[in-house]
Amino acid sequence: MRSITKTFPGVKALSDVHLTVRPGEIHAICGENGAGKSTLMKVLSGVHGHGSYEGEILFEGEPVAFRDIRASEKRGIVIIHQELALVPYLSIAENIFLGNEHATRGVISWNETLRSADRLMKRVGLPEKPQTRVADIGVGKQQLVEIAKALSKEVKLLILDEPTAALNDEDSGKLLQLILELREQGIASIIISHKLNEIRHIADSVTILRDGRTIETLPVRETPSAEPELSEDRIIRGMVGRDLDNRFPDRTHYAGEDAGETALSVTGWTVRHPIDHQRKVVDDVSLEVRRGEIVGIAGLMGAGRTELAMNIFGRSYGIHDGGTVAVNGREVQTRTVPDAVGHGIAYVTEDRKTYGLNLIDNINRNISLASLPGFTRRGVVDEHEERRVAEHFRKSMNIKAPTVFEQVQRLSGGNQQKVVLSKWIHAGPEVLILDEPTRGIDIGAKYEIYTVIDELAAQGKAVLFISSELPELLGMCDRIYTMAAGRLTGEIAREDATQEVLMRHMTMDRS
Repeated sequence: MRSITKTFPGVKALSDVHLTVRPGEIHAICGENGAGKSTLMKVLSGVHGHGSYEGEILFEGEPVAFRDIRASEKRGIVIIHQELALVPYLSIAENIFLGNEHATRGVISWNETLRSADRLMKRVGLPEKPQTRVADIGVGKQQLVEIAKALSKEVKLLILDEPTAALNDEDSGKLLQLILELREQGIASIIISHKLNEIRHIADSVTILRDGRTIETLPVRETPSAEPELSEDRIIRGMVGRDLDNRFPDRTHYAGEDAGETALSVTGWTVRHPIDHQRKVVDDVSLEVRRGEIVGIAGLMGAGRTELAMNIFGRSYGIHDGGTVAVNGREVQTRTVPDAVGHGIAYVTEDRKTYGLNLIDNINRNISLASLPGFTRRGVVDEHEERRVAEHFRKSMNIKAPTVFEQVQRLSGGNQQKVVLSKWIHAGPEVLILDEPTRGIDIGAKYEIYTVIDELAAQGKAVLFISSELPELLGMCDRIYTMAAGRLTGEIAREDATQEVLMRHMTMDRS
């Protein structure tokens, strides 16, 4: 890719960007949110077609001009987006060949479809039947379906945008191993990721983008089998333009024994699966969070962390089957989301695009959504006050947008997350439940969000912090609960917590 420049109305997303990927190479692209990584890949894959950008693309030595994504796929370039493009109620086989069906005169050959799907599924290590619905398998396996789908198109260059963002450590490891195996088969890969340890593990080279420009391309290792020589600190320096001495803010306080009164108390909380009513997804969980504390919950995928949080927050998931919740020592009912909000509980969802934001509306209205009555006078929204509050958060949270009337879907992931946090902070909760608050966010934006969380705790708010990144929990939390198979398996103090201790409790069998 040579001198790629891409402009959106009012924004130059890419400016004279260069990228070179060798055959059979794993090439990582790093940069803060908004650096232009995904836009560059959308140009390469034809999502942004030829004529909508400046510059040229050469593939296998020849100039190419992809008008759309089908044109790039015909040449063997396949992109897997962060939001998977699968149809949940179709089978794995149907998804693999969707738009690329085994058909003669419009009639699909199901025998050939199932045979081919089975062959591709074995190639990517997916132990399911081709007839299984995509809705019935986990996110990790859905990623494998996407790769099988790419292999069905005789892929030569595979583009993966944040492929492990929603995966636990085990599924991430399997996916990374598969990418390494594809390299041995001569398939080149471009991987966008904020997880620098994964990049050092599998990448051969890394290109760093900052503010829509190419900063540098660095070798990670001399040969594919060599140990990585490029440090995480060196990558970070290229991404943010400076050394980042600390990944986490210095705690302005240390809660622990000095924390205030108990703000949130959950006792004997049990939740059943919304479809399989016999299965308990949360089983007799009891925990508490005091004022000024940041308390973590660690667990592997399927441990029940999100299910617990969503059920506490207005029964948003599953069927409540027992247990009580108390705020500031008084038992409260949280049967609906308005109930939970009214009692001072806020929940920042792990899926900000589906549940946290109205993507087609602007920053201004998204921030006011959780506390709309406070902006209303006799049934009419005070738009001046709404704008004043939104402008305050745009500046204080460093939301990178020209105005508060910018559509939220145009923002980077980190800035979208800041809008979600702003919405709930303005609602004035006593308890803030954060579910994967930095998922898919770059290292610089993470630090800004960590600082906001620390300030909330310093103000006496109680924070329940759910994360799949153990270093994040260790760097931010005063205490950490661990969960496995829906049950609490441990409570570890800050001074006793290590990744090894947490993992031992996260894999503990309490059945």
